[in-house]
Amino acid sequence: MSENRPIQGLVREMRGQDLDLVLQWRNHIDVRRFMFNQKKIALEEHRNWFERVSQDSSRHQLIFEVNNVPSGAINFSLHDSATNADWGFYLAPDAVKGSGHELGLVALDYAFSKLRLHKVCGEALAFNERSINFHLSLGFKKEGVLRENCFDVKVCHDVVCFGLLAFEWNQYCRESHDEK
Repeated sequence: MSENRPIQGLVREMRGQDLDLVLQWRNHIDVRRFMFNQKKIALEEHRNWFERVSQDSSRHQLIFEVNNVPSGAINFSLHDSATNADWGFYLAPDAVKGSGHELGLVALDYAFSKLRLHKVCGEALAFNERSINFHLSLGFKKEGVLRENCFDVKVCHDVVCFGLLAFEWNQYCRESHDEK
């Protein structure tokens, strides 16, 4: 995917030296309020998490960069078949405006090209219209709603489920390129 895009980003593996910055992003209220787990995470808990996932070959923790500046976090968790994965992501609160779409493009290119996935699955809290529209804008199909599936201390929220197949991603890329 190297068409002429206003923002050019890339993904790389998350490293230990990224942890403090990623934790700052994750605990920022503008990020945290859209998480399934909305509590603040302590540094030790965060480091323990990274130690665990770094040793798990089914987990891929990535950093999204724009002009060599870390600007977001992405994760892929492979299912048992290793052909499908769940994904999660968030931008840094101070990320360049418009970089969210680029994060999606480079992350999904990584998923389908490097990890050679058949399907990427996503979820969004039903009140998170930006995430829902983001998934749809990247070619994901809405696959269902898990009713009152996420509890955030006060309310049970519905969770919207999405799926994107490799052939749909390839079609999306062709159509996006043809529009240029």
